[in-house]
Amino acid sequence: MPFDHRTVFRAADEGVNAYRLMTAVVVPRPIAWVSSLSADGVVNLAPHSFYTVACANPPIVQFTSVGAKDTLRNVLETGELVVNLAYGPLLTAVNNSSAAFAPESSEPEELGITMEPSIAVRPPRVKDSPVSIECTLHSTNQLGDSTVVLGDVVLFTVADEVLVDGHPDYDLLDPLARLGKDEWGVHAQVTSIRRPRKPSDIR
Repeated sequence: MPFDHRTVFRAADEGVNAYRLMTAVVVPRPIAWVSSLSADGVVNLAPHSFYTVACANPPIVQFTSVGAKDTLRNVLETGELVVNLAYGPLLTAVNNSSAAFAPESSEPEELGITMEPSIAVRPPRVKDSPVSIECTLHSTNQLGDSTVVLGDVVLFTVADEVLVDGHPDYDLLDPLARLGKDEWGVHAQVTSIRRPRKPSDIR
């Protein structure tokens, strides 16, 4: 389908909301549902949709805190975090945990989300999430109003129910994705296509 006309949005122009445009077009975005622990021992749980892999070897994941949120404060104080997979059946819980609870409040307690001990770090993991990634803080990088948080992956826990031949299965993981506005990607359609390793592999 040809696209014959484009509207130009200059990020610096008055009236242009670059954040809203980014969240509408950089889609779908995986969600880091991060559990952390304050220095006083309060469990925090919050979704961050600016999330990806930062390094393959050593394994490092990253998420961005837009503003100085409780998750960022906790990770800086304790040096530990857990990224829980935002799983389709937990959509309401994930969404509700984005509310601006007071720092002394615990989202799992307020929302009735069951947590359980992690293995290598102090913040607990979400019991009903099929995957948790336990991390220690690698570093942070402040960019404008946001802070990029890099986490060294210590270990993964993956529920046996989502493993097929020992590997996580996408359909069983049923990951949520953030889109624009109040939109979410749920139960995404999956298509498999062979990846060419060299030009001669292209058909």
